[in-house]
Amino acid sequence: MGHDRVMLAIGPDDRDSLSTLVDATVDIAAPSGATVYLLYVFPRDDYEAVMEQMGIDTTVSGLTPDEVAQRHESVREPADRLESLGISYEIRGVSGGSLADQTVRMIEQVSADVAVVGGTKRSPAGKAMFGDHAQQVLLNAPVPVLYVKRE
Repeated sequence: MGHDRVMLAIGPDDRDSLSTLVDATVDIAAPSGATVYLLYVFPRDDYEAVMEQMGIDTTVSGLTPDEVAQRHESVREPADRLESLGISYEIRGVSGGSLADQTVRMIEQVSADVAVVGGTKRSPAGKAMFGDHAQQVLLNAPVPVLYVKRE
């Protein structure tokens, strides 16, 4: 079964596993010539801090989350790799609200056929206490989700 649109959700905890996430995404997207949507999900209340870390003046900047995501290192690396492989991609960014809800919303907005998310192993108690964004995406996404476990 071919896919036309693949969503790769990237968050701040995915920095060390980007290569594995991109490998999994390429395995899905390349055979069917799918477009990959690189989604950077800015944590709640962290959007301005990320802009400041990137040297963007938050008092005068009218940049959208998409534009900030395009400049973010955690998105540039996968984008460069996709480009070198000739895979078309678009970069999206979202901020505010629940990371899982924002991811599911963007999956729906771009009409993705499949999503790729990363996560860590947590005990049931850990999930109950701290939540698990990847699990919420798995449970709520309207499409199949490939879960890539971080080491």
